[in-house]
Parts: sequence; structure tokens; C-alpha cells
Amino acid sequence: MASTDFDFVLGRWNVTNRKRADALDPSCTEWHEFGSTGEHRALPGGAGNIEAYETHALPGVGEFHGLALRLYEPESDTWRIWWSSSTSPGRLDPPMEGRFDGPVGTFRADDVIDGHALTVQFLWTDLGDDRARWEQAFSRDDGRTWDTNWIMDMTRAA
Repeated sequence: MASTDFDFVLGRWNVTNRKRADALDPSCTEWHEFGSTGEHRALPGGAGNIEAYETHALPGVGEFHGLALRLYEPESDTWRIWWSSSTSPGRLDPPMEGRFDGPVGTFRADDVIDGHALTVQFLWTDLGDDRARWEQAFSRDDGRTWDTNWIMDMTRAA
């Protein structure tokens, strides 16, 4: 593992999103699909990278902007991911922590979302051929089971 783990995602991407209508309700079967874009840039010196995410079609919101900061700590071989968005101005979510095992990176953090204590998981997958995937899941039982509620399939923009 290294500070280059996320290099596969650097650049501009077109994103097809599939997001459950109510991410907090595991019995919800309604999904929304919408497009977005993302741009990922390396930070100087291999410290990590930064992502700008944008859509004009987030269900129930419309225009939405997000920012991810990913930093690598070589001593512990740990990545930390901080997220901020236009729906929570001035706030950074608790950092997700994790690492890559081959083409899949698993990152987790405990958080409280709308009053619900959850463990949040991000999976980043290098699918090769200028494709990548991000998935978000919640656990209500300390990681024994996971409920996926948002999937982003990415293709490199020309």
C-alpha cells in the first residue's frame, strides 16, 4: 500500500449515480438514478488527493457540490477521507479510515446521521479500462451487516 493507491481515480469522470430514496431505511426499495461529474487531483509530494464532485440533479436537492480530501499516513499505512458538501456548509464529516487490498479500498467511520448512530463504509474499486466504482453502505450492528445505499459508476471523461 502506498500514497499512490488512489492514482487510478485522478482526472475527470462522468458518474452514473444510483442512490436509494431513503438511505436510512433499509426496507426502502426505491432508487433514484442521476448523473454527475467528478474531478480528482493529486496533492503535492504524494500526500494524497482532492476531489470536487458536482451534480445538478441530486434527488430532493437539485444542485449539489461536494469536496473530498484524502490523505495518506505512511507510518500506519492508513488513508483518511474527509467529506464536505453544500448540504452541510462549513462541516467536515468524521474521517473515514482504511486501506486498499488490491484494487479495492475499504474505509469506515462511526457517525450520527439524522439522529441515527451508524458505521459508514466507503468501497473504492479500480475496475480498470478507465472505470471505477464507489459505494456507500451503513451498518447498524458494528459492521456485522452492511446496507448499500449509494453506488457511483464512473467512466473517465474525454
